[in-house]
Amino acid sequence: MNENSAIYDVAVVGGGPAGLAAAIAVAQSGARTALIARRSPYADNRTTALLGGSIDFLQRLEVWPNCKDRATELRVMRLVDDTGRLIRAPEVKFSCDEIGLDVFGYNIENRALVSALEERAANLSGLTRFDDEAAAINSGEDAVSIEFVSAKPLSARLVVGADGRHSLCREAAGIAVRHRDLQQSALTFNVSHSRPHRNISTEFHTPHGPCVFVPLPGSRSSVVWVSEPREAERLMSLSDEELSDAVEARSHSILGQMRVEPGRSRFPLVIEQPANFAKARTVLAGEAAHVLPPIGAQGLNMGLRDAADIADIVRDALAAGEDPGSADALGRYASARRPDVMSRTLAIDLANRSLLSAFLPMQSLRAAGLHLIGSFGPLRRLAMREGLAPSWRSSRAGLGVTETSTARSI
Repeated sequence: MNENSAIYDVAVVGGGPAGLAAAIAVAQSGARTALIARRSPYADNRTTALLGGSIDFLQRLEVWPNCKDRATELRVMRLVDDTGRLIRAPEVKFSCDEIGLDVFGYNIENRALVSALEERAANLSGLTRFDDEAAAINSGEDAVSIEFVSAKPLSARLVVGADGRHSLCREAAGIAVRHRDLQQSALTFNVSHSRPHRNISTEFHTPHGPCVFVPLPGSRSSVVWVSEPREAERLMSLSDEELSDAVEARSHSILGQMRVEPGRSRFPLVIEQPANFAKARTVLAGEAAHVLPPIGAQGLNMGLRDAADIADIVRDALAAGEDPGSADALGRYASARRPDVMSRTLAIDLANRSLLSAFLPMQSLRAAGLHLIGSFGPLRRLAMREGLAPSWRSSRAGLGVTETSTARSI
């Protein structure tokens, strides 16, 4: 199918990791699929910690073998209370071997992941790529028409809106968004260091947010430093040498001398949730469906679960001779995604609020909760499993994420 006038089963709008994964998964499910996204180099140096079922999913997409050698194993996760408050939580350490895994997951630069996804997408005969932008989207009774900036329109029975926070697909479907500014900003950059990270991810909790050091290949780590907006702006303005000294001090030199690598990003933290996950022959995925603070590495992992659920629902609908954009199919997607997104959003929001709160009873509760998790094995193991993926998600054949699988086969 190379003509814009053809009617596709599914059109995916957006070329980020979640959109590419959704397009590949849907095409592999047997659907006639269009991917609408400009081909452009991935611009920043941010990384993603891919956890649990995300690796299984990328394996099924035949993507993981092409980027695994550029990823780093995550075996231990440490939480360190560095608030300096009167009531402080004890250090908590999570180790993958305690729940029978070789690794919790892998940390990978987003540009490496996107490159592998792009390569796989280009080799799928059932996936047609339109190197263009959607200019307008109009939903009809039987199909959705997508108009392009510089080409003829196309039609699809289902549209996957993976076009980010300012989603045209979401707006065209008439889906409202709840937005809350957290009055925090995150600074992201990579560092080299003189001591090995030993595959340990360390998260320092400060009064203004976490500062996380996540292993990268070699003696390198990615850093996500959350702080007040003015402080993030100040850090952003520092020279590489000044920021190197600042981040080494923040880490208490646990990784030795640090050197900041070129390239850094700063962005405000918000929570966004759509009123619906599916409407008017449109389903939402990635940041069009959920925007969270970078706490617990949930964002893209949730986006990959979006993609897996979309592929499952499209596959099942086509196998039953149903319209993948029907109200029933949309309802199944919304039912699959709502509990996952809402529970993760609530947990991350509560964790962030408890860290920022100066209210002594809240500090006591937080300290007691972390002490209980750190000292009580069954609760700690439950927290680890739930952090990797929701235990209540059913394991699926085909393209779905097998949430209960271990990483020993990777």
